[in-house]
Amino acid sequence: MSTSLGILIFFATVAAMEGVAYVAHRWIMHGRIGWWLHESHHRERSGWFELNDFYAVIFAGPSILLLAGGVRWGWGEWATWMGAGIAAYGAIYFGFHDVIVHRRIAHRIVPRSTYFKRIVQAHRIHHAIETREGTVSFGFIYAPPVDVLKAALASSGMAGVRAPRR
Repeated sequence: MSTSLGILIFFATVAAMEGVAYVAHRWIMHGRIGWWLHESHHRERSGWFELNDFYAVIFAGPSILLLAGGVRWGWGEWATWMGAGIAAYGAIYFGFHDVIVHRRIAHRIVPRSTYFKRIVQAHRIHHAIETREGTVSFGFIYAPPVDVLKAALASSGMAGVRAPRR
């Protein structure tokens, strides 16, 4: 396999992972199956970890399997490139979501670009809801415009909106 094709597989996998993340977040994490873990992420965290962190372990599984398959078990270079793409998406997600938005690691980064501000605002709007239903914005590398999200939130009747902090 050519390096160019491998790089293409890598970037296509990173892009496809946004769709996988959207589906998993919308219908598994906010669904009946996975809310028991994800609910902790919509509540005030006490301590360093929350139950939702187990999703990182779960989603690392396919990446580890593909990397091992490509490197050790002879599945082909495509598996290595794809596993690396999944891992890269996980690193991007961790950087944006856990570090920048939720500030789980102290930093001084201030979103300045229009794109960056929209991603952060969209995720904050997502967290305005504490319940499974009525939440908007489930992707993370892509987010609809903030006014669209606010309109969708308003049309949902604002059920489950987080009480103001005191």
